[in-house]
Amino acid sequence: MGVYEDLGLRPAINASGKMTALGGSVLDDAVVAAMAEAARSHVVMDDLLRVAGRVIAEATGTEDGCPTTGAASGTAIAVAAVIAGSDPARIEMLPDAGGRPHEVLLLKGHSVNFGASVRQMIALGGGRAREVGSVNKVSGAHLEASVTERTAALLFVQSHHTVHKGQIPLAEMIAIGKRHGIPVIVDAAAEDDLRRWPATGADLVVYSGGKAVGGPTSGFICGARDLIESCRAQYTGIARPMKVGKETVLGLLQALRQYGHERAGDGGRERMTRLARTLGELPGIDATVEQDEAGRHIHRAVLTVDPAKAGRDAQGLARELAAGSPPVFLRDHQADSGRLSVDPRPLTPDEEEQLVRRFASVLHSA
Repeated sequence: MGVYEDLGLRPAINASGKMTALGGSVLDDAVVAAMAEAARSHVVMDDLLRVAGRVIAEATGTEDGCPTTGAASGTAIAVAAVIAGSDPARIEMLPDAGGRPHEVLLLKGHSVNFGASVRQMIALGGGRAREVGSVNKVSGAHLEASVTERTAALLFVQSHHTVHKGQIPLAEMIAIGKRHGIPVIVDAAAEDDLRRWPATGADLVVYSGGKAVGGPTSGFICGARDLIESCRAQYTGIARPMKVGKETVLGLLQALRQYGHERAGDGGRERMTRLARTLGELPGIDATVEQDEAGRHIHRAVLTVDPAKAGRDAQGLARELAAGSPPVFLRDHQADSGRLSVDPRPLTPDEEEQLVRRFASVLHSA
């Protein structure tokens, strides 16, 4: 019996990706060891956060960094930092901006829900989200005309959740921000290249530490030294309920030290090609391999479900697999259009075999 079974829970087979709903990443032994060692001693947290900032800066090629409990809290803290700076009185007033510029402009197609609304993260930091343009069309002129004396920041969300058609590129947003002296924040939560997005010239970039990096549930902000100093200052204000523990910080730093900047291997293409070939032989499944829609170096087996032959539609198949033993969770963002996918990153070879057996058991019973 494991710790989950002791609680009456079943460990899941995660074929969905580095998902918060499934606990993020399975941790490397070295990361677990770093967290265990951190738990055995006390440390001055302000000192630890500053040292951690240097490690984050080295990993991202930026001036400084700030650990957080996750990318969502990182976005809230980044917004608070550009509104209140390091002024203790302004920090204590948040989320009331006290008449200071507080509007955060984001492209209409970037106003997404990732399990919570990005607009709410902006509000937690004292900002007011103002959407620019239409879902499938935002021009530089739209953004430029939306800048007023109330504008505190521009936010660009780099994610598979966002619309990837008709939006202005980040470079154009940064140019507009520089023209008006307004900082640009990039939410790059699940991105796997830790240097690409800071190198764009964005003032602050927010990452998850528990997804591509493979650390514990955590995150970090990286960027300009003065703004990162303001990010750390928020731990005396709105970030206090989001405070990150010493064990999490040490686990994150170990994961960052192990994480390579270069994209290694083929992103699972060969492995998913073999899996697609196997699953494509099952009734009602047409299987192909596609690269991540947001351009990351990830290849997934994409399964198009024919309800007449499979005996259930894609949503029903996903529910049935998740309800079985062991529960199998697929990437189901496009299930309403008949498509499911398998993400190779969290799957061990043994779990991949179990997944195939579960698919065969369900579909041959149709």
